[in-house]
Amino acid sequence: MTANSNAHSRRALVTGATGYLGGRLAPRLLDAGFTVRVLARNPDKLQGVPWADDVEIARGDLGDRDSLKEAFADVDVVYYLVHSMGSGGHDDFKKTERESAENVAAVASEVGVSRIVYLGGLHPESGELSEHLESRAEVGRILIESDVPTLVLQAGVVIGAGSASFEMIRHLTNRLPVMTTPRWVHNKIQPIAVRDILHYLIESATAELPESRTYDVGGPDVMEYGEMMNIYADVAGLRKRQMVVLPVLTPRLAGHWIGLVTPIPRGLAMPLIESLQYDAIAHETDIDAIVAQPEGGLTPYRDSVRLALRTIDDGEPESTWSGTVSAPSDPLPSDPDWAGETVFTDVRSVYLGSGPDEIRRRLRDAVKTGGSKNWRIDDDGESGDVRLRSTVAVPGNAWVQYTVGSAGGGTKLEQRVDFFPRGLAGRAFWYASLPARKVIAGRQLRAVVAQVDRA
Repeated sequence: MTANSNAHSRRALVTGATGYLGGRLAPRLLDAGFTVRVLARNPDKLQGVPWADDVEIARGDLGDRDSLKEAFADVDVVYYLVHSMGSGGHDDFKKTERESAENVAAVASEVGVSRIVYLGGLHPESGELSEHLESRAEVGRILIESDVPTLVLQAGVVIGAGSASFEMIRHLTNRLPVMTTPRWVHNKIQPIAVRDILHYLIESATAELPESRTYDVGGPDVMEYGEMMNIYADVAGLRKRQMVVLPVLTPRLAGHWIGLVTPIPRGLAMPLIESLQYDAIAHETDIDAIVAQPEGGLTPYRDSVRLALRTIDDGEPESTWSGTVSAPSDPLPSDPDWAGETVFTDVRSVYLGSGPDEIRRRLRDAVKTGGSKNWRIDDDGESGDVRLRSTVAVPGNAWVQYTVGSAGGGTKLEQRVDFFPRGLAGRAFWYASLPARKVIAGRQLRAVVAQVDRA
């Protein structure tokens, strides 16, 4: 039985709703028929989120037990999706995680929550773990040992735009054709597509649970971390990356290095790197006994990367930021600044005397006549805006969009160039072509305006 058939009249509370998975889970729980409540320390962070008006918003902090009682009232299932990595020192980090888990378990028991669903991390079954992995495992143990039925999913690297683990792969591979790496580049990883982990999270709310326990989940592929980077490179149209393993490159040194060559904050990179010292593969498939795999099966790694990069192919860096999110692999406005593909933008505009409706009627033909032969019309939707894609072979993908808007008694015609660079060559091309681009783009805009005036 699926969550859709059991969800009606059930209330789910999502903690970490402004985070990567929480922000993608909430709207899909709504689609599955749940009444959704989200917990936020600062509800203002939910402003502009497409689904915010469709959920109940409760102010609270996992570290403040009293603040949770009202938020947990009348809730059937609590999703625990909060991790404190990147904040404070190791001791503070572990203490914060422990106290938060104890608070959730105590309040959930007190108010009668029916189930807790927690997302932990895949890790070896024995031996010493990193501070980050050990803390996540401890949170799972605390919840399982509570008297509230608890289902703990343990997953490895989640693949989707905005996932910290995926963004580290993206930024390293895009920036470094040759890289020095620690020995963990040869460790085994079992990545999972964000769409698949969301499937397991949703179904976990209503799955038959014989006992509180952990369940390992992963995608269909097991590979080395270095192989993951090279598959990413292939999907992104980059050459195979060369990796030189340096045994002396400690996690701390690697964290400094990643902080220098990527936009990922060092405080976030460190726990991710420390976790990569261990194989992250599923040790059992018991989840199959209580939750069926997604329709069509689990997503292969190559396909999940392709989904995560689809905004590059579509040329719409902001297309998924309004309305309901179309795919879990797409970016959200709540994602951090360092998440997502690099997009270089060049914007210029002119003001015209005619009204916007008149300009929209003339624009498509004007662009066809006045635009460069090196651009083809890619989209001219009902809004009247026109988008073109470059046909020139350059190290990246380029689009130019003409947008019409009201300006006083006239019209503002905006020309926006978006360029998705491919590797270091793409970045070098963007900066090297700046003088020529200013001339060419300006000339193209003037030609379009001339054709609009003649129409």
